[in-house]
Amino acid sequence: MATFQYEALNAAGKPQKGTVEATTTEEAIQRIKGQGFFPTSVREQKQKSKAAGGAGGDGEVVTKKKKKEVAFSIGKVKAKHLTTFTRQLSTLQDAGLPLLRSLQILESQLKPGKLKNVLQEVCEDVEGGTSLSEAMAKHPKAFNRLYTKMVAAGEVGGVLDIILQRLAEFMEKAQSLKRKIRAALIYPIAVVIIATAILTFIMVFIIPKFEEIFRDFGVALPALTRWLINASRWVAGTNVGQSIPGWVFIVASPFVIWIFFVLARKSPIGRAVLDTLIFWMPIFGNLIKKTVTARFTRTLGTLISAGVPILEAILITRDTSGNYVFEKALTKVHDSIREGESFAGPLRESKVCDAIVVNMIDVGEETGDLDVMLMKIADNYDEEVDVAVGGLIKLIEPLLIVFLGGAVGTIVVAMFLPLVAMIESLQGGGAV
Repeated sequence: MATFQYEALNAAGKPQKGTVEATTTEEAIQRIKGQGFFPTSVREQKQKSKAAGGAGGDGEVVTKKKKKEVAFSIGKVKAKHLTTFTRQLSTLQDAGLPLLRSLQILESQLKPGKLKNVLQEVCEDVEGGTSLSEAMAKHPKAFNRLYTKMVAAGEVGGVLDIILQRLAEFMEKAQSLKRKIRAALIYPIAVVIIATAILTFIMVFIIPKFEEIFRDFGVALPALTRWLINASRWVAGTNVGQSIPGWVFIVASPFVIWIFFVLARKSPIGRAVLDTLIFWMPIFGNLIKKTVTARFTRTLGTLISAGVPILEAILITRDTSGNYVFEKALTKVHDSIREGESFAGPLRESKVCDAIVVNMIDVGEETGDLDVMLMKIADNYDEEVDVAVGGLIKLIEPLLIVFLGGAVGTIVVAMFLPLVAMIESLQGGGAV
């Protein structure tokens, strides 16, 4: 049986501290509640292992635990690995294993990497008496604010296994949504890359051959053909005075755009402008709006159902929404609720969500089931995102076909117009 240190509030709201004997954290919380206290922090007291034969006051010395080797790693923990860890930790906690033992088991099973290094430090902190949420909060690159706040709520409420299960479900659905969107974009991106490569090859190697033929025959070139030949010279870099071939710009342009996008989003003004433009963009803007709506409602619903206070839950949701337009709207919602007003009012005024979303949130406020209503909205919008992605793919396919057909057709027409003129001139010469 272990000893647990606790901090709690009595019936009068005054803080109390003490220790209690129990086998698990859940049992300790129940015993504290049985004393008429409301626990705010419960942690297992560190047990120092001793071994005989050392120079100590009582003939025993504390054995120092060998520090584990830390593998070199950079960047953040992968979302897939964190989701798997969360699901496994939830299962172990539901089975009744002590928290520290559960963390040690999962840490020992991981391959060397960022998450393993983080869990080693988390295990040491928890073994030293730090709560799990506090230990995780020291590693924001692995456990974000949403994660640590939900874990803290689970610790206080004595339902850590349930909270971890909800958190794992939330992360799994968020990853599923990202996978669907990425999978939908793979086909058009691949087609565009291959088509660009083929057109560039034609411009660099094929068009110059036709230019030599036309020059040898001295044919008067139509305007379309002259334009195509000039474009070919630019792409190949054969224009007089041109130092950099055009194909270099074609290859580098996606990377330049991506770097510009990343740097612009690091600036508050640039991020606001980009998010606003993307949000109101035709076709893609509607998909982004549905995606962010599904994310913010699921995040907020998960936090509220976990017992996180609504004002803090809204702030966490705002910081994890990933879109400036929604962040601005949720800030207004936070200020409205803090002043005693409703959730739905400022959300309706911001016009970032469809009317059905605002109405369902309004009903959830009135019935007291806001978290349930938010999760229903998230499930509904996840399905709408699937439909929107499918429709987008069906729309992109014919657009790509039209684009490619137009590009190839333009090249064919531009090259055959001079050939037709050559044939006509030869036939005219033969008739004479």
